[in-house]
Amino acid sequence: MAGGWAKDGDIQQQIEDTVEDELLRVRSQLPEGESLGHCEECGAEIPPARREAIPGVRLCVPCQSERDAKQRPHSHFNRRGSKDSQLR
Repeated sequence: MAGGWAKDGDIQQQIEDTVEDELLRVRSQLPEGESLGHCEECGAEIPPARREAIPGVRLCVPCQSERDAKQRPHSHFNRRGSKDSQLR
């Protein structure tokens, strides 16, 4: 049962769209190509297990952790499903 202006199934569709958008965003950030033997940032050796686990890896774990910490938080609000975006 939907509430307000929403039709039945609209809320579930919005949830699915939000999940799909986030998956596409994360997949677009995965490295591609051949893994490097040494980190692009600090030059430290990247262990073979990491190179096998993540094809295309370019950073060692400490540098990747630092880069991840600096990334701006992503909004998990799906504008496609909001009433405000539909009213414009």
